[in-house]
Amino acid sequence: MHRRYTIGRAMRLATTALAVAALAACGRMAPPPAAATPPPLAALAVHAEPAHDEQAWDGVVEAVHEAVISAQTNARVTELPYDVNDAVHKGDVLVRFSDVEQRSARSAAQAQIAAAQATYTEAAASYQRLVAIYPQGFVAKAQLDAERARRDAAQAALQSARAQSSQIGQQLDYTVLRAPYDGIVTRRFVQVGEAVQAGPPTPQQLIALASLQDLRVSVQVPQSAIAAIRRYHAAEVVLDDGRRVTAAKVTVFPYADPQTHSFGVRLELPGGDTGLYPGMTVKVAFASGEAKRLLLPLDALVQRGELVGVYVLGEHGVALRQLRLGHRHGDRIEVLAGLDDGERIAADPAAAARWLAGQRRGATP
Repeated sequence: MHRRYTIGRAMRLATTALAVAALAACGRMAPPPAAATPPPLAALAVHAEPAHDEQAWDGVVEAVHEAVISAQTNARVTELPYDVNDAVHKGDVLVRFSDVEQRSARSAAQAQIAAAQATYTEAAASYQRLVAIYPQGFVAKAQLDAERARRDAAQAALQSARAQSSQIGQQLDYTVLRAPYDGIVTRRFVQVGEAVQAGPPTPQQLIALASLQDLRVSVQVPQSAIAAIRRYHAAEVVLDDGRRVTAAKVTVFPYADPQTHSFGVRLELPGGDTGLYPGMTVKVAFASGEAKRLLLPLDALVQRGELVGVYVLGEHGVALRQLRLGHRHGDRIEVLAGLDDGERIAADPAAAARWLAGQRRGATP
């Protein structure tokens, strides 16, 4: 019995030794595969960049140059060349009035000037004649003084007539109203044939005009955030498509609204086509602290249905990885999740896709 146990134990030991030897032999014959070489694709290393933390509030786009043109003379509207939404240039005629009364008044004023001029010329000549003979004693001092007074009165009457003529000429100019700057007609308050009054108590409104060249955004900000806005003085307007427009100037009002306890902030926008128009509501992002931001070029992204990602390059190949994205910053976009600082991505997604397709075809038996 003891002998059979010893023989069985020896056989089990021998079997175990043979199995270990076989495994070792297999290890020598099939070593693990070596690491694959990186794919030959243009790569872009992703690194976090210094940036600002942000707080955002809604704002309203306004035209810097916006005016309502009112009547400055009593007349009847004879011409309205432009309607609402029409574009006008500086100097274009917006409203034309009848000017019969103004022209008649100007003619009368010119006649009055001519009469005053003749009276003054005659009085000045008479005074000069008395001045010439006064030293010989042929003219009394009182007579000379009276002639001087008559000359001065005639001169004052001439100046008054000229001033009245200038005022009447201004009234004639008011019968043609021109655009003070390039803009858009936003509203018309009168129609052709309507009589208008210059006042009192208030002048009648005629036409409203707004310029689209110079724009600004007005925002109401809670008092808890105003200190950070004053510190950084940096803001961006976020458009509906994710693009951003950097404010050229940020102005914080020095007082709060006593009803809402909020501060008014005004952003001046740069010139050019920003895609913004007066009356639009926009999201305004104000810098409120220091942070880091991971930004990717827009042309490095891949869209697959609802999935948005990038091709990540590693030591063993290429992999498509989904991303969670934030706001757009010019031609780049913020990555909130899906990539780490220092990782490499394919700069050309189309080339990465072709490389992957070629690898799959090569691996297919």
